[in-house]
Amino acid sequence: MTVPALAQRRATEAAPSASRRPWRDDLVGWTFAAPFVILFGIFLAFPILASFVLSFTSFGLKDLANPVGSTVVGLKNYVDLFSDQIGRAHVFNTFYFVVVGVPVTLVIGLLIATALSRGVTRFRTAFRVGYYLPVITSIVAIAVVWRFLLNPDSGLINMLLGGLGIKGPAWLADPVFAMPSIIAMAVWRNLGFAMVVFLAGLQTIPSSLYESASIDGAGRWQAFRYVTIPMLRPTILFMTVITTIGYLQLFEEPFVMTLGGPLDSTLSITMYMYQQGFTFFHQGYASAIAYVLFVIVALIAFLQFKFLRSDE
Repeated sequence: MTVPALAQRRATEAAPSASRRPWRDDLVGWTFAAPFVILFGIFLAFPILASFVLSFTSFGLKDLANPVGSTVVGLKNYVDLFSDQIGRAHVFNTFYFVVVGVPVTLVIGLLIATALSRGVTRFRTAFRVGYYLPVITSIVAIAVVWRFLLNPDSGLINMLLGGLGIKGPAWLADPVFAMPSIIAMAVWRNLGFAMVVFLAGLQTIPSSLYESASIDGAGRWQAFRYVTIPMLRPTILFMTVITTIGYLQLFEEPFVMTLGGPLDSTLSITMYMYQQGFTFFHQGYASAIAYVLFVIVALIAFLQFKFLRSDE
């Protein structure tokens, strides 16, 4: 038998086993993936689907014994949400927090990253660790520190203002200053993450671009504007989307600091959803709030990708 004929015969004999191999590989793959798929279906997929169904019902505490017997109200929860005066207030508070907090967080994070990347040479690692520590610190510990700082009688901030002859306000008890205080704490807590991401982006910029800009007579500001910012557009887009999504879900900061007060001035969308679902047991209404928030997050993320994405 010639060599080509022998090779063809062996290939023909191996064909059935080769055709069975992908099926066996799929079976092995699904066997390893089955624990995750089962847990995902039970603890994530099913609750998401159930909450969507609940948003069209009047499900509440009285329906816990018989969930199937809850009354179907259609779009009533969504209509009531848009006509809810308190609902409009928490939407305004959340967007106020996002519109002010996101730019401040990104700008300060970028400035610190730039300084640590090119300006600061001594104790650079210590600065990086120090700025990042609030990100991994418990919100309860942060709340204790900031309540001390913002205390109207013995707080450090009002003591410093008093030394300048200025009477400091009751930061967390005044509707005018409560949300700015929450924003300040959130920015301080989250700028470390922005700094780390921007540092990673700055390290990908070739130094030859700055050398070329310097040869052309560009100063630091011009190099930052025409070299750093354009090269960081993907990083800026990523941080803008991630920070906006996180800030739209504002919950921990006002929950531990003000409980949504005073006069609902720090009540966010997620806090209002929590109150409706777990304080007043209006789970159907709370589910509708959750899905409206999901649509808002998806729409804003889509717009950010559309207008901030680089054409290159």
